[in-house]
Amino acid sequence: MIKMLTQIRMALFILLVAALVSPAISASPFKVETVVSGLEHPWGMAFLPDGRILVTERPGRLRIVERGKLLAEPVKGLPPIEAVGQGGLLDIALHPDYQNNGWIYFSYSEPKRGIIFSEYGTAVARARLKGHQLKELQLIFSMNKKSDGGRHFGSRLIFDRKNYLYITVGERGERERAQDLNDHAGSVIRLHDDGRIPNDNPFVKTKNARPEIYSYGHRNPQGMVLHPETGEVWLHEHGPQGGDEINRIFPGRNYGWPVITYGANYVTGTKIGEGTHKRGMEQPLHHWTPSIAPSGMAFYNDDKFKHWQGNLFVGSLKFQLLVRLELRDHKIIKEEQLLKQQLGRIRDVRNGPDGFLYLLTDADDGAIVRLLPES
Repeated sequence: MIKMLTQIRMALFILLVAALVSPAISASPFKVETVVSGLEHPWGMAFLPDGRILVTERPGRLRIVERGKLLAEPVKGLPPIEAVGQGGLLDIALHPDYQNNGWIYFSYSEPKRGIIFSEYGTAVARARLKGHQLKELQLIFSMNKKSDGGRHFGSRLIFDRKNYLYITVGERGERERAQDLNDHAGSVIRLHDDGRIPNDNPFVKTKNARPEIYSYGHRNPQGMVLHPETGEVWLHEHGPQGGDEINRIFPGRNYGWPVITYGANYVTGTKIGEGTHKRGMEQPLHHWTPSIAPSGMAFYNDDKFKHWQGNLFVGSLKFQLLVRLELRDHKIIKEEQLLKQQLGRIRDVRNGPDGFLYLLTDADDGAIVRLLPES
């Protein structure tokens, strides 16, 4: 009897130790399936109602994936695009009423040719896809102050529930521009679907302010999404050395860059601005230090992964992983790192019409992959 009790105690001890040292397992085990590869630095994707996928390649090509195959011929009819540094052909989005009007929106780095050198800025155009050709091309937004260099174009696109279009614009590596309301740099832009300026935009009647601006004080936002319950605009943006942020976006608010930040100067690690807080400037909902270099973002709100419903997913370029965030009352209560260094740099995250989660990998031979429940 004593011997049996001793064996039971030993077995329980071994189980306890194993539980303590075993790695955490995701709430929903999954497997990764490659949909298509052979993409050159893909940046954004959109799902057409007929099952095809449109994918942008940063060097300046729009590609079509049809029945699991990447079509060899790129779509024709794009406007002039300059693939400089982080710029090129960037995000893509369908109009909410796409089935009736056929409008496709895309962001890109627009060149302004000079005699000696060129300047570049974020621009957005829309067109209709006819076969492998874009037709009826319309420029609906062009950054007002272009500059040289290839940094911080922002460029994410989303529509809200009233069909307003939101565009993120980076501060182009010139940090003080993010506090200038007469400069599109470092802002979120809000427009009607045809490029007109909404009458209720916050700075429509403000002297020396661009009426397209909805919020400002941003560094380089490369993820934007609507909250599935509230319809609020959420975005994330790159900090410098630390201080990547997730923010809820409200009209007319100043999000602080470069006056306040949780980041520091590169190399030296010295302080930027006035600290982390200042009256009249918004605090992030969440921030990362060290930086994860976030790109792409999606709320999961389907039934294929029941334990992920309502979770927020963010791609990481720097650490080559997918971040899963659990929320409660607009507060992040848990963070999990998935796929670390398994796929490479994750550029975009999207909900697929099939209920699965889709990712873009940023590489010379980039891919679309999707996450499937482990059977």
